Amino acid sequence: MPTSEPSLKIAFIHPDLGIGGAERLVVDAALAAQQKGHQVIMYTSHHDPSHCFEETRDGTLKVKVIGDKLPRHVFHRFFILCSILRQFQLTMWIALYHRDTYDALFIDQLSACVPLLKWATSARILFYCHFPDKLLAIRTSRLKEAYRYVFDKLEEWTTNSADAIVVNSKFTRNTFKQSFPSIDYLPKVLYPPINFAAYDRAVDYSDPLVQILESPKNTLVSINRFERKKNIALALLAFAELKRVNMIPADVFAQYRLVIAGGYDRRVRENVEYLEELEALATNQLQLKVAKIFPGTTQQPDADAQVVFVCSFNDNQRTFLLQESKVLLYTPTNEHFGITPVEGMYSSIPVIATNTGGPLESINDKVTGLLLPPDVQLWADGLRGFISGEFDGVAMGRNGRAHVQKKFSIEAFGDHLNTFLHDMMTASPRPVPGFESRWGVGCWLTTLSLMILLMTVALFFL
Repeated sequence: MPTSEPSLKIAFIHPDLGIGGAERLVVDAALAAQQKGHQVIMYTSHHDPSHCFEETRDGTLKVKVIGDKLPRHVFHRFFILCSILRQFQLTMWIALYHRDTYDALFIDQLSACVPLLKWATSARILFYCHFPDKLLAIRTSRLKEAYRYVFDKLEEWTTNSADAIVVNSKFTRNTFKQSFPSIDYLPKVLYPPINFAAYDRAVDYSDPLVQILESPKNTLVSINRFERKKNIALALLAFAELKRVNMIPADVFAQYRLVIAGGYDRRVRENVEYLEELEALATNQLQLKVAKIFPGTTQQPDADAQVVFVCSFNDNQRTFLLQESKVLLYTPTNEHFGITPVEGMYSSIPVIATNTGGPLESINDKVTGLLLPPDVQLWADGLRGFISGEFDGVAMGRNGRAHVQKKFSIEAFGDHLNTFLHDMMTASPRPVPGFESRWGVGCWLTTLSLMILLMTVALFFL
């Protein structure tokens, strides 16, 4: 947006400001908008100061929490319904007290509130689609399929109600078009950035939380949330394969450890269960010595630990791991983008990732890392290549940093976001679809009924 354009008042709405790729994206988007001179506030239904990105804790970004009194689930079921209820309480609060406060709303991850905010406020709405939620839901029965059908249709209709839609990669854009056939709007691609300054900070080695990560061993690192879809087991199995089939000498293997770090929330049942599964795999099947580090832990793991689980980490710990590691293993298949490989490349680490999804757009194969099928033997061979010197990890790391500096800076991200905001504000608002077809009428009536029900419950808790 040209500097002559007036600054905008922008509210960012995100379900849970924890630690993850989606959260990193929305935080960086808010920072980029703020750096461009816009007035920014972040709304969320949950924000834990001990489990969040520093910018949302230290006052850099203003955060307002609405809806956290509502449950996240009912007996570990109805997650999507509870998420919508929490978002609707937040939405009603904005509609009641800030109807005409904001020029633009940046909404991501959950689109259910979009039509209501279009009706109840004067703001234009930009929706950022990380990936269609309908493709992430697990359908284990016909009853679950019927339950999800309503929310799948709701997602498609509410997403189509936004004034502008952007996605995080070309892969996601293609998936978006296949998943939402009724939406004739072609989303624009806005690649997630990283804030270089946050990664350039010197590590505080006096920090006890950093000191417990120090080791004389060479570190291989995997960074992902503790979720089954992230396929972290691939990193474990590939690492163990080096020893099992003597791909490298035993004394060389003894000089390495695998650190598996990522978002971990005790409230999330899958996080707890998947960590237990990975620990059992490492100890019982692979015969590897394991250590675990939870938030607040200051006890040093045993020096001979071969696998270290770091269950959530602060920025200082992240910087240390990225600066000290020899190779970054990024294990998800068909990940819609994946910011972790970009973080690794900027930190001059070669990256091994699956040759699927977003990494195809962020990693240059054999230049900044390796793109491989999710096959244990192939990944083990890739690791062996870096350890033996067959692949020049230092050169790949250097290439990766230059690549990220050119393509994934927060300045470039901010320029593109500004352009999208300017285009949205100057274009005619997109109408809320509903009456163009019988399907549209049915969807509109069904959704309106659901909205009334959800609003009634949400108002009860205001």
